[in-house]
Amino acid sequence: MSLYQVENFSFTYPGARTAALRQISFSLEPGQFVTLIGASGSGKTTLLRQLKSAVAPWGDAEGGILFRGQPLAQVEPRSQAAEIGLVQQSPDNQLVTDKVWHELAFGLENLGLDNQTIRLRVAEIAAFFGIEAWFHKDVASLSGGQKQLLNLAAVMTLHPAVLILDEPTAQLDPIAAQDFLHTLAKINRELGTAVLLTEHRLEEVLPLADRLLVLEQGRLISDGPPRQIARQLQEKA
Repeated sequence: MSLYQVENFSFTYPGARTAALRQISFSLEPGQFVTLIGASGSGKTTLLRQLKSAVAPWGDAEGGILFRGQPLAQVEPRSQAAEIGLVQQSPDNQLVTDKVWHELAFGLENLGLDNQTIRLRVAEIAAFFGIEAWFHKDVASLSGGQKQLLNLAAVMTLHPAVLILDEPTAQLDPIAAQDFLHTLAKINRELGTAVLLTEHRLEEVLPLADRLLVLEQGRLISDGPPRQIARQLQEKA
């Protein structure tokens, strides 16, 4: 079963004359690594935010978004919190505690998991990310790249089925960005977590992707393997 099925989905912001998204249709399968590209203002962030109810913008929507075969709006918030991981551009907008260990545990505590399970998951993810040495550090003492890696690690403690990432390396230097993307590829490859992201560092992320989605003025104009889409875009140019 597909993780997501987006069916003829359109969205218009309040007071807007034109739709931000127009008849978008695509699916996301378990374990896929999909990159969404398009010019600024093409609707990438709007589309990603529609895939998790807690951050979906207000406006007029038509069509459907299914998660595991169920209308997304009917999926319980607790299930969405656990299964749909979200990483945004600025880690400071998502990090909420003062200590690294507490940041890793925070989402699990909110889900009401027992202490033993929390300790086990935090230890597992810290080891997977190689951040055990940060455990007792203040979050404020971390670099921008370290904060974004911590943000990703905190999301992964919930064992999501899919990671949705909106320009996650936008505020990182090239080395930190490369480390982040390599970690993301490791998560996809070793844990089987599906990935859907927007990313401006295309030369680094395209070799990692199974599929490329291209948005233009709110419409999905291409969907396919990266090499095929790159060839189509070159011919169009």
